[in-house]
Amino acid sequence: MKKLILTLVAAFALIGGAHANEEGIAWDKAPNKTNDVASLQNGAKLFVNYCLNCHSAAFMRFNRLQDIGITEQQIKDNLLFTTEKVGETMKANIDPRQAKEWFGANPPDLTLVARSRAGHGGTGADYLYTYLRTFYRDDTKATGWNNLAFPSVAMPHVMWELQGDRRPVYEKMSAHGHETEVFKGWEQVTPGKMTPLQFDQAIGDLVNYLQWMAEPAQDTRVRVGVWVLLFLLMAVLFTWRLNASYWKDVK
Repeated sequence: MKKLILTLVAAFALIGGAHANEEGIAWDKAPNKTNDVASLQNGAKLFVNYCLNCHSAAFMRFNRLQDIGITEQQIKDNLLFTTEKVGETMKANIDPRQAKEWFGANPPDLTLVARSRAGHGGTGADYLYTYLRTFYRDDTKATGWNNLAFPSVAMPHVMWELQGDRRPVYEKMSAHGHETEVFKGWEQVTPGKMTPLQFDQAIGDLVNYLQWMAEPAQDTRVRVGVWVLLFLLMAVLFTWRLNASYWKDVK
């Protein structure tokens, strides 16, 4: 009996250790501002300038950006780099064969990434907000970069000039006779064009845009849904009182 208990304890410990290793670092909470037009516009600008070079958003058309207050002329003047037609979808110019050769895989489409990346650590937005802020130099990797949220990722840090060069700081801790390294924070090696706060805000804007792009009608759906629920509540109350009035003389 004692051996069975010890075996079960060891098994649960292995499972817990494997789960912790799979979980990685905790995801930071992303700012949820999908109704902030200025944030969405800045996020769209960052997406087109930094993401659309390699990643497509094949289910989103450029002219849909008019929904967040960007005029058709502004789209033509500032955001059309991969096509000449405002009605075209957001497709990257990169050759898929070259992308696979350079990165080992074709960069995924980002139209729905903010919805597909949700997990036990939080929402898809939380994951993206953490992932895009946790790159660090790693000379052992082909691109020269690694990531705490996605170890051994093939993607380089395309926004490193804005964030600067940082390295993760670990603290050695002993638990149950084993020494492990625990992530404690970051050390800024070289400054970027933005301060850490400015960069976090910029990534927040980019993630807000990715959330909006995954479902442009989300805010409208929620707003209409509230009115629909209020209407149904009033209809239920009216029907209940009508039913009571109809049957009041019936015994």
